[in-house]
Amino acid sequence: MHTLSRTDVRRLAVRAQLLDAHRPTGMFEVVRRLALVQNDPTAAVAPSADLVLWSRLGSSYSPGQLRDALDEQTLLELHGFIRPPEDLALYRAEMADWPGRPPLRGWQEDLRDWVAVNNGCRLDILARLRADGPLTARELPDTCVVPWRSSGWTDNRNVTKLIDLLVQRGEVAAAGRRGADRLWDLAERIYPDEVD
Repeated sequence: MHTLSRTDVRRLAVRAQLLDAHRPTGMFEVVRRLALVQNDPTAAVAPSADLVLWSRLGSSYSPGQLRDALDEQTLLELHGFIRPPEDLALYRAEMADWPGRPPLRGWQEDLRDWVAVNNGCRLDILARLRADGPLTARELPDTCVVPWRSSGWTDNRNVTKLIDLLVQRGEVAAAGRRGADRLWDLAERIYPDEVD
C-alpha cells in the first residue's frame, strides 16, 4: 500500500480546488468540477461566489456571467449553494420524502406539524408565486396561524422559515436575486425536467 506524503496530499488538494497551473476555461466547468459554490451575498470584498469563480478564472470572469446563469437557470441555487442543474436529481428523492423516512425524529415531526398547521399560509405563498412570481420573501403573505418558534434567532420569521421548508419539499426554488434579496418562484418553473 502506498502512502501519500504531505506534499502529495497538498498538491492533490490544490488540484481538486482547481488552483493549480491547469486552470478551467469557463464558469460552468468550475461549478461542475467543484460540485458547488457557496452563494453568500455578503460582500466584504465581493460576494463569495464571485471570489471563488474569479480566483479560478481570473479576468475572463465577470460577476454578470453568474447572475445571468442563475437568471436563465443554466446554474441553480439550492440551500445557498450554486450547483449545475444536472445535480438536482441527487436531491429530488430527499424532497419527495420530506420530512424524512419513518421513523421520524422529534424535530422532523415538529417541522411536519408546523407546516401542516400553517398549510393555509403555504397555499397562499404558492398561489402568490403562481400569480406574480418571482418575488422576495418580503413580498409574500404571512398568514401563519402558529408563529415559528426558535431559540430566538429566527423567532416569528414565519415566511422565511416556511420558504426554507418549501424548498426542502421541492415546491419553491431560488429564482435569482434582486439586489441582495433572493427571489423565489415555484420549483416547477425553475428546476429542469427530471433526467432519466
